[in-house]
Amino acid sequence: MKKQITFLFFALIAVNLLAQPPKAKNLQRFDNKRIHFGFSLGFNSGSFALQRKPNITAVDSLASIDVVNQSGFNLGIVSELHLTNSLGLRFLPTLVFGQRNLEYRFIDRKGDIDLVTRAVESTYLDFPLLLKYRSVRLNNFAAYVIVGAKYSLDLASDEDVNNDEIPESIVKLRSNTTSAEVGVGTDFFLPYFKFAIELKMSYGLQDVLIRDNTELSNPVEQIIPKMFFISFLFEG
Repeated sequence: MKKQITFLFFALIAVNLLAQPPKAKNLQRFDNKRIHFGFSLGFNSGSFALQRKPNITAVDSLASIDVVNQSGFNLGIVSELHLTNSLGLRFLPTLVFGQRNLEYRFIDRKGDIDLVTRAVESTYLDFPLLLKYRSVRLNNFAAYVIVGAKYSLDLASDEDVNNDEIPESIVKLRSNTTSAEVGVGTDFFLPYFKFAIELKMSYGLQDVLIRDNTELSNPVEQIIPKMFFISFLFEG
């Protein structure tokens, strides 16, 4: 699905470029600003890159572990420092509401499958620092790519919860993470502001699983957070 969205995104860019006749430019002084601000709204799809431990005799009853992607939304503040006409440095503090579900399938003594689902909810404060390289502006349109890294603080993390004190065990993840980010987008220069549509992929740089000797954490080698974003940016 993500590949199809990306293909459609680039197809729309190509059609837009070919169909645009010369026209008056909006916001002609926009690139003369040293710095500009705005805000973003969008949606996300959260996932994990999960690796299971091989040949763990203590968890032979575990048949499989599956990650089920869940949707969320995000909102943030945009600030960009213009380094050149094509290159900018962006800082986008963002509040991200996301979730992933982990489905454990255990085989009981009768040979039946027992499904155990654990929802991993997150409320991230993201602090991405990104380089943006933009194409030459064609009339009121330009395409761009972004690359960089971010630090994330999960405000909803359960890392301090003691699994021995609650009825059902939970999957505990670290609250502090760092990720690499890469994406593409399009800028549309409107009469009073610049509007952008952006697709971005975030991939964690370290394992976030907290191992606390439970049937949920013992069979897992590592968990790496991933997230796909579709954002709409409004900049002045």
